[in-house]
Amino acid sequence: MSLSSAPLRAFAVAALTFAFAVPAGAADKSVPTLEELFQIIQKQQSQIEELRRRLDAQESQMTETDRLVQRNQQAVEATADAVEGQRSTTGRESRTRLGGYGELHANFLDDQRGGEGVDQLDFHRFVLFLSHEFSDRVRFYSELEFEHAFLETTEVEVNGGLVEEVGRTPGELELEQAYLEFDLNDRLRARGGVFLLPVGLLNPTHEPPTFYGVERNPVERDIIPATWWEGGAGLDGELGGGFSFDVALHSGLNTDADHDYAPRAGRQKVAEAVFRNLAATGRLKYTGVPGLELAASLQYQDDITQGNDPTAGGATLFETHADWRHGAFGLRALYARWDLDGAGPEAVGADQQYGFYVEPSWRFTERWGVFTRFSQWDNAAGNDADTEFQQWDLGVNYWPLPNVVIKADYQNQNSPADRGALDGFGLSIGYQF
Repeated sequence: MSLSSAPLRAFAVAALTFAFAVPAGAADKSVPTLEELFQIIQKQQSQIEELRRRLDAQESQMTETDRLVQRNQQAVEATADAVEGQRSTTGRESRTRLGGYGELHANFLDDQRGGEGVDQLDFHRFVLFLSHEFSDRVRFYSELEFEHAFLETTEVEVNGGLVEEVGRTPGELELEQAYLEFDLNDRLRARGGVFLLPVGLLNPTHEPPTFYGVERNPVERDIIPATWWEGGAGLDGELGGGFSFDVALHSGLNTDADHDYAPRAGRQKVAEAVFRNLAATGRLKYTGVPGLELAASLQYQDDITQGNDPTAGGATLFETHADWRHGAFGLRALYARWDLDGAGPEAVGADQQYGFYVEPSWRFTERWGVFTRFSQWDNAAGNDADTEFQQWDLGVNYWPLPNVVIKADYQNQNSPADRGALDGFGLSIGYQF
């Protein structure tokens, strides 16, 4: 038998050990034979090989785990580097935000007294918002509005030395907001620049998906008048208990007898505005109950004609509203009233101008909602003549997405005897982002 292999060498060593270590008399009872020793050694060798394979497998598994951990760590570090790189490359630009809204209207209105109706398709508004945070306490807001698809222009020609207007497009480009806001503390902010006045429901918030109806309601259009912005400075803040306030000192209206002292005709839009007579506006708002907003606004201007009409004088606007939403049910109600001083406004009944509306709605799914609205307004309520308008609206809104809306409505209008009564329906599509 050759002793060249490892098992045989182990067998020989074990046999000699047993031969010298075990007494001779016990050999035949307690000492295994050479064949049994060989089998024992073979079995132990197999167990040793199995243990070695298991250790190798465990080492391999641990090595693969380490590799996976290392790869994940590298991925995390790479993501962190990318984020840090983004911050370093964008810097303050990451604080700049862009938004906007727009709406396309189709109106089909007939004059019930036989006058000219309205069959019109109009991309009424295209608006861009731009804001920027200079720091955690100082920021800038702006709103640029493009109305009626074409910029307003006037073409003229010289005919025999006379300048005549020969063409005009209906569009307007308007800067409705451009102001800086400063945090004075956690509850108080100051602003300066061009901003929307805190009056009514639609003037502060008028994006198409946020209200019912194709067109904005006539009371807030002709009495308040939305959309209404001025230049000046103001404060707003929280008082606690759900109450907040706004106060502002700003440029005023500039209306006159040629326009029957109508507030909407007096908006100067901060475009080389006459700045002789300022106005002050204040609002108190309550939102302490979920789904409920109650507010009242007051404005005073000591001369609504900016000194151009000695027969006119001060003007005071009072407005109050409620906006309540409970589940699918919604209710909006608003009242606004102007009181103008002077014999000039009194002569045409414009010393009192008022309007109100009530608008219940039902949003029966996340995408569908219906409403009806009754509106009444009068820009010459101070006389005994028939100058009052009334209007019923009924319609539906469909929101395929929260910030996209499709609207349809029908209006029925009662107007003064010398004014057309426009009845008909409208369609629109709008968005905000």
